[in-house]
Amino acid sequence: MNSLVARSGLALLLVAAGFGGGWLARGARPREAADRRAYQQRREGAFQHVNPLLDCDLADDVLRNVELAPFKEVVSRYLDGRVAQRAATRVSVYFRELNDGIWFSIGDTERFVPASLRKLPLLIALLKAAEAPQGAGLLDAQLTWSLSRDYNEDQNVKPAERLVPGARYTVRELLHRMIVHSDNNAFLVLSRAIDPAELNRVYALLRMQNPRAAADDQFLSVQTYASFFRILYNATYLSRESSEWALDLLAQAEFKAGLVGGVPPGVTVAHKFGEKSDLSDGPFQLHDCGIVYFPGNPYLLCVMSRGPSFESLDDVIRGVSRVVYGEVAAQVQGDGGATTHASPGSPR
Repeated sequence: MNSLVARSGLALLLVAAGFGGGWLARGARPREAADRRAYQQRREGAFQHVNPLLDCDLADDVLRNVELAPFKEVVSRYLDGRVAQRAATRVSVYFRELNDGIWFSIGDTERFVPASLRKLPLLIALLKAAEAPQGAGLLDAQLTWSLSRDYNEDQNVKPAERLVPGARYTVRELLHRMIVHSDNNAFLVLSRAIDPAELNRVYALLRMQNPRAAADDQFLSVQTYASFFRILYNATYLSRESSEWALDLLAQAEFKAGLVGGVPPGVTVAHKFGEKSDLSDGPFQLHDCGIVYFPGNPYLLCVMSRGPSFESLDDVIRGVSRVVYGEVAAQVQGDGGATTHASPGSPR
């Protein structure tokens, strides 16, 4: 009885934190198959970008039955080669098959500067605030761009569209510009519209350090940041509609040089990139994290890198994405197919 209670408690904890999803993947087949009777899960499966987790139970010994070495080693060998070529000095990778949960990480002790990756927690915090009764109408509220300077000038990858000084924009439109175009100005305007306590709750949810309170910017790991995508995919923190809209924005992101460049044309990738180019405290950093909607086997891939130039790091991230997609494709062996859904709308 005690062990049953323990297992049930663990399952509830996983669901509440958005970390559910089982532990055996179809897309990255283990050497030694786990006992599928050891867990059960039910998913709703009625949306384009999210797949809400309805129920999950997990046995204590499932993790010990899974072996990921062949897949992880392929990625590790690729990274070793690129580091030897001096295309990068440090690279961390996190992979998870989303519907069943098998995962691995490489270099998970490395820490990086989040940079524009901070825009995703702000998106989640604002959508959460909009779901509250007192937040009715928040997404349609208008804000004015009145910053002291253009902060997009600090970016290497600049937005294709710019905010007009003095113009008014709805929160909904600013969220679109912040995520799709990675607009720094939209990020700063929106930062003024959120209760700091709400943003702190989002960071605390994943035990992630709030950058505003960070004495050292080098604190973010691939595994921590990947969790933001898991709570969106599982729709366990935001509503299904808000989670769907958030991932739809991420799927429209303009940046195509990283994860998107490593998958075939037409494959949807909901992702966020971040860059750091201030050489006063270290080399270039480039990160790209998101969900690759491989037909029937969507997976989460997060790559954070440090190296001599954005061009070389672009190429490394693109290469990791290509290797992972190829491994999943080879192991799935054509299982599943793309499903057509209506285009998702925005929440509220």
